[in-house]
Amino acid sequence: MTVTRSGGAEKESSREHWETLWREKKDVQHVYSNENRILRQLLRVCDLRGKSVLEVGAGTGRDSFPLIEYGAKVVQLDYSVNSLQILKSLSEELHVQSNIVGGDTFQLPFRDETFDIVFHQGLLEHFHHPQPEALLKENIRVLKRGGLLLVDVPQRYHPYTVAKHVMMALNKWFAGWERSFSVRELKNQMRALGLTPVYAYGEWMYPSFFYRTFREGLKQMGVTLPLNPRPIPFLSTLRAKIRRPLLATALPRYTGISIGVIGKKEGITS
Repeated sequence: MTVTRSGGAEKESSREHWETLWREKKDVQHVYSNENRILRQLLRVCDLRGKSVLEVGAGTGRDSFPLIEYGAKVVQLDYSVNSLQILKSLSEELHVQSNIVGGDTFQLPFRDETFDIVFHQGLLEHFHHPQPEALLKENIRVLKRGGLLLVDVPQRYHPYTVAKHVMMALNKWFAGWERSFSVRELKNQMRALGLTPVYAYGEWMYPSFFYRTFREGLKQMGVTLPLNPRPIPFLSTLRAKIRRPLLATALPRYTGISIGVIGKKEGITS
């Protein structure tokens, strides 16, 4: 549904945008990795063994497939037919058992209190008010008491945000429309819905935003650089040594490309 304000049609992220994206990205080797971001953050707060986990808006499943190796029972939901085909193909290729479901984010086809963990990465930012609240309420409905909801979104104070708004103004943004968040805003939204924030994080982009931007610019000129730049051993080792301890601090929450908050649904723990 298109939202209108001041007599004009507002930009939106539509199903057609996602069908186009996953048709073009069906070769997942051309999709940037999240470096197991969701796995790493969940392992900070819980043991995944035996946990029932729902990924909403699964896309390629790059965030939920790794959870299976740690003993989670994973359900992947998306409404894009092309996404569902990618998920099925990868499940077979990786020889892992996941439950792939086509469904509506706002009317999840599951009973109340079904899952120990619900998460989404790169989903909430694509909806205008009041849809994000409705989306989160539906997440909470299917979450067990004592369960965890992880919400991962773009961080507001980043050059990526500026570039994104320019691309949206030019009608060149791959998802049509998207917003950004601060950690404080995300925590407050969770609290307003009855969740208790238990952990927050930020992540820097790798390869860097500037490399990705440069690569996309060259692609328009018919020159294709590798998805990831060739590492220089000394610099890569140095970068890892600096980056690893800093990721555990508050700094990435205000300088990173993405942020996330994990909230707990109060009640008897599962």
